[in-house]
Amino acid sequence: MIEGNDLSAARKRLAAQQAELLNALLAKGPVPTGFDEQRIAVERRALLSKRRGIARMLGPAVADELGDRFRPLFDAYAVENPRRAGSRAREDAAAFAEWCRASGELSVNRKARWKFWQSN
Repeated sequence: MIEGNDLSAARKRLAAQQAELLNALLAKGPVPTGFDEQRIAVERRALLSKRRGIARMLGPAVADELGDRFRPLFDAYAVENPRRAGSRAREDAAAFAEWCRASGELSVNRKARWKFWQSN
């Protein structure tokens, strides 16, 4: 049985290892020791694709206006702005639209119109 200080130290090590893995998957950080680089790359692409698809679903007007530029722009945004714990997909999609507007890729006059409304 693990006791007090040993348990606390073990939890801290585990938390650090989990943070390192999430950084590798979501923010293109280095692959942690003991993980296969190719498998991490596959999972990284799958998570990015899922995130991109959700942003497209929540902001179809943004995706339509960007057209073929949507994917490379979203991927660049995602690298610069990894998802954080507690962030919501709708906030992420809105932040992407603002990022595009700020970089001149999206018209400034367009108001956000969401496919799905948030319930409170």
